[in-house]
Amino acid sequence: MKHLLYIVLLGLSIYSCSSTKTLTSTTENQQATTTDTLRIANDSLEYEVIIIEPGFQAWLATQPPRGYYGLSYLEIRNRIYTTNYNQRVLQPQRYDPNLYIQQINYNSNISYGYEVNYLLYNYFIYFEQRYRQRLR
Repeated sequence: MKHLLYIVLLGLSIYSCSSTKTLTSTTENQQATTTDTLRIANDSLEYEVIIIEPGFQAWLATQPPRGYYGLSYLEIRNRIYTTNYNQRVLQPQRYDPNLYIQQINYNSNISYGYEVNYLLYNYFIYFEQRYRQRLR
């Protein structure tokens, strides 16, 4: 009887530890999802950039820092990337519609500033690497 009590207590402690791990990992996943949402807005120009991509923030930390690329370089690259990306959005029979969900409204005549161009450029690089696409 004494041994049975120890076995039951051991079983309960193992069960309780495993349920705690599940809750912890669920909480970590929720935190990762909320921290992987990047929002940039400028009310005076009436634009908003929202990047919701798991792992993007961590990947961005490993890339060249802000100021590494010039603004004109980023604008030229973003013009090319958005044109190619938007063409693929319009061809769902040819390109995966789960990857190319909606068009990116990037107007090369608007000065979005360095931060937006830097993040958009890096998002395209991330997109190419993660999903093995070539937008150039």
